[in-house]
Amino acid sequence: MSKPKYTVAVTGLNAIDSPGPGIAVIRALRESESFDVRIIGLSYESLEPGIYMHDLVDKTYQVPYPNAGQQVLFERFDYINSKENIDFLFPNFDAELFNFISLQTRLDEELGIKMVLPTQEQFDARHKANLYEYGKEHGIKVPFAKMVFSTAEIPSIANEIGFPLVVKGKFYDAKIAYSTDEAMQHFNKISAQWGLPVLVQEFIHGSEVNVCGIGDGNGVTLGAVPMRKLYITDKGKAWAGISLDDEKLLDVTQKLVKATKWRGPFELEFMKTNEDEYNLIEINPRFPAWCYLTVGAGQNQVESLVNMAMGNKMKPFTTYDVGKMFIRYSYDMVVNMKEFEQISTIGEL
Repeated sequence: MSKPKYTVAVTGLNAIDSPGPGIAVIRALRESESFDVRIIGLSYESLEPGIYMHDLVDKTYQVPYPNAGQQVLFERFDYINSKENIDFLFPNFDAELFNFISLQTRLDEELGIKMVLPTQEQFDARHKANLYEYGKEHGIKVPFAKMVFSTAEIPSIANEIGFPLVVKGKFYDAKIAYSTDEAMQHFNKISAQWGLPVLVQEFIHGSEVNVCGIGDGNGVTLGAVPMRKLYITDKGKAWAGISLDDEKLLDVTQKLVKATKWRGPFELEFMKTNEDEYNLIEINPRFPAWCYLTVGAGQNQVESLVNMAMGNKMKPFTTYDVGKMFIRYSYDMVVNMKEFEQISTIGEL
C-alpha cells in the first residue's frame, strides 16, 4: 500500500546562533514513516539559511512580516497555494501565531490549508505577562513577574523581588540582571528590539529542564519528551541537551495539558530547584528548535501532528528513549549569488 504524500509549508528557516524551529521540524517531516512530503519553506529574510538547504526544502517563498496584517498574509498564501496546493502549515514563531490563529478557519475552508494550533484564549492565557496568574489557576509554581513600560519602574520592582532578576522580551530574549543599572540596560536593549511591555521576573536558582510535547485539544497528551540543557549559548539557547527520565515532570505536563485542553505543539520551560520543585518560567505555543531530539528519542511528534490534522489513525506515545543527546553544530554553505538575487527580488526560490 502506497503512502500518501503531503505538501507541508514551514516557517522558521533561520538556522542561526538563535535558531528557529523550522529546520528541526523539516528534518522530522523528512523522517516520517507514514507519509512522504514536499516541503515548502516560508521565509522573512533573504539570508535565512534554510532557503538554500535544497536537500531539505523543495521550494521557498517569502511571506510578509506579521505587522503587514492578516489580509496581506492571506493574499500571499492564496498565491502560494495556487502554485503548491499546500496540505498543512507549521507556523514556528510566537510573533506570527496571532495572525495564523485568526486565519485558521479561513485558510482551511477557502484554501484547504490545515494547521493544529492553540485557541486564541489558550495562546493569550500562557503569555509571559499572564503566566503568574496562569500558574496560580492551575496549581503550578511560577516565579513572580510584572510588566514594565519604563525604566523608572525597575527600582521599586527590584526592591520587591531582589537580585538577581530576569528581564524578558514579550516574544523572545531573556537577560539576568544583578543590579538596577544592569536591569535598565537590558530593558532598553530588549524593548528596542521587541517592543513594550518588558517583563521583570523573579530569578529562580536551579537547573533548566524543558518538555516538548503535543496536546490533542481534549486534554490528552499525545507525546512528551523532557530534556535538560547541557550547553547554553550566551543568548540562552540550548546547544546541547539530553532526554531525561523524569516522571514528576511528565506528570506536571500531563496535568497541565488535561486542565487547559491544550491543542497543538508546546514547549514547557521549568527551573528545577535543589529541593526538586518545578517552577514554570515559560510556555512556548509551538515546537522548540530542539524538537528533532524527540525523533531521536522515538517520538516523531511532528509526524503525529500532521496525521492528527489529516484525520489519520494515531495513538499517543507512551515511551521514549532516555539518555539521547543532541549537539548543535554550524557549518558554511556555499551558495550561488543568483539564488540570493532571485529570492530577494522575486520572492521565490
